[in-house]
Amino acid sequence: MNPDQEDTTIYHVVINEEEQYSIWPDYREIPAGWRAVGKTGPKQDCLDYIKQVWTDMRPLSLRRYMEQR
Repeated sequence: MNPDQEDTTIYHVVINEEEQYSIWPDYREIPAGWRAVGKTGPKQDCLDYIKQVWTDMRPLSLRRYMEQR
């Protein structure tokens, strides 16, 4: 993509089994191990959503391990 060209791609916010977030273009199939969380929109809207909801960056397995200790 040309850096001067506006990104009009619609993205899905996706999450994996470790509760790590990412974005994925709407026109591509979501890869195995990831699922959509229901938020779609322009890139910045999706990134803003992730910033709001992903408050603990540690993987789920690490959080569980730390809770057991």
